[in-house]
Amino acid sequence: MTAPRIVITGIGGICALGTDAPAIWSAMRAGRPAIGPITTAALHELKVRIGAEIKDLPDHGIDRKRLVTMDRFSLLAAISAQEALSQSGFTVDASNTHRVGAVVGTGVCGWEAIEDSYRAILLEGKPRTGIFTVPRVMPGAAAGQVSMTLGLRGPVFGATSACSSSNHAILAAADQIRLGRADVMLAGGSDAPLIYGILKGWEALRVLAPETCRPFSADRNGLVLGEGAGIAVLETLEHAQARGATILAELAGGGMSADASDIVAPTVDGPVSALKACLDEAGLSPADVDYINAHGTGTKANDKIETEAIRRVFGGHAEKLSVSSTKSMHAHCLGASGALELIACVMAIRDGVVPPTAGYREADPDCDLDVTPNEARRRDVRVALSNGFAFGGTNAVIAVRAME
Repeated sequence: MTAPRIVITGIGGICALGTDAPAIWSAMRAGRPAIGPITTAALHELKVRIGAEIKDLPDHGIDRKRLVTMDRFSLLAAISAQEALSQSGFTVDASNTHRVGAVVGTGVCGWEAIEDSYRAILLEGKPRTGIFTVPRVMPGAAAGQVSMTLGLRGPVFGATSACSSSNHAILAAADQIRLGRADVMLAGGSDAPLIYGILKGWEALRVLAPETCRPFSADRNGLVLGEGAGIAVLETLEHAQARGATILAELAGGGMSADASDIVAPTVDGPVSALKACLDEAGLSPADVDYINAHGTGTKANDKIETEAIRRVFGGHAEKLSVSSTKSMHAHCLGASGALELIACVMAIRDGVVPPTAGYREADPDCDLDVTPNEARRRDVRVALSNGFAFGGTNAVIAVRAME
């Protein structure tokens, strides 16, 4: 039996680049980074004080009684989900609510609530934490809050695999549809790591850039953290056509793998395996791929290894690929990164534009792909890949394809 084709009928997002998907894409196309000094969080004695933060939230209409139960990462997910569902034109009602679900990935969890609790108990001497600390902290809270905000009663759960969380969530959501458990799924990721405790931990790893993120550039010196969320609406091609939906792109396939090697140091073999599995599931040859939104964190090791992995899989076609890292603009949003990068892939297909790698200054012989430096480029993009390679050696690659 042939597996049903899964399509994307709505996208929503929020990050430092903009408070909705069109604004995010506009900034990506313009090569306009949103990395700068963090102004909305207490940073105490941190050395690295830059990030990509959302300065103001849009009007979202979420009730205050629900807001007090939500940590920031859950709120960002709910805002993005509202936008994605609205764009899809799908209405959730009593007749279909049990056939609509959500899978939302996150790399950390509700650290805003954790930090508030630690400070209240350990520094201020308070006898108890906030009553909603546990439901705010849960890694699965974002998925639950999306379901409550939109009235989704189908399969709802969280996914957490560090920087690959969004891609794992999207592939897991597609599986729910293929298995017949749902007709429509909302999927993506959300993270809000611009919290003192989280930043302090990343600072200890010595991988944070002091000024900005320059993926693939020879003078790159680390990653920058950002906050954000992205959600896509998935359904079968048949379901979308039956309701007359506008189809943005097809979720052609995905590949997953594990390095089984080191908790922080990436390997080449793991990403190679995920890339090959993605092409195989999608029924694609290397020559079919036009654009890769790279994991591209801006660290010395990641960018070199990702370049090698791409060259191993694509061979001579690697010379014809357009590659870029939009983390150079929205920073590394951890569990939300893949979902924001999916927006870039979908819109690259729809607009025929490859977004740039911003901040690129010096060629690196170890990163010798066409990384679309600094300026967007016109290109007919029929197939785009989104790479997610995470701490823990967990890898997930997604392929999206233009609808014929």
